[in-house]
Amino acid sequence: MTGVAMRLTVNGSLAEASVEPRDTLADLLRERLGLTGTKVGCEHGVCGACTVLLDGSSVRSCLVLALQADGRVVDTVEGLAGDEQLHPIQRAFNVAHAVQCGFCTPGMLMVVAELLAEEAAPDERRIRERVGGNLCRCTGYENIVRAVQLAVGDTPTRGGDAGRA
Repeated sequence: MTGVAMRLTVNGSLAEASVEPRDTLADLLRERLGLTGTKVGCEHGVCGACTVLLDGSSVRSCLVLALQADGRVVDTVEGLAGDEQLHPIQRAFNVAHAVQCGFCTPGMLMVVAELLAEEAAPDERRIRERVGGNLCRCTGYENIVRAVQLAVGDTPTRGGDAGRA
């Protein structure tokens, strides 16, 4: 079977690819475009590791067909950093030790990028609400929440319930 040609903008650059109708956006990003920062975990849309922004809104790229992104704008974790500099969110994750195994980190960063594009200074409840949709089995979310607070210039809270996400 021959593929279907498509064009999209990925991280600010035009990309062209040939995909099969059954290919997911995650397949396109990882296998055709070499953007392996997008992780594939559960492949059922539950874990959030494959989260990218499609026209500015977070989507689980394992659930979106590649052809649904034809003519659209996709932002991945590779697009956060610019000119060899980490994005403020990435720096904050580093400073706050919000990364352990790192598998959830790309999807988590993209969800946080979306949140901060919507709200300049979300409160702790909103941060937990947003990042809680992405599974992290290592951190207990505390340092992730602190990282987001640090990224927006808020004073991170200490303590709290590690189970709240």
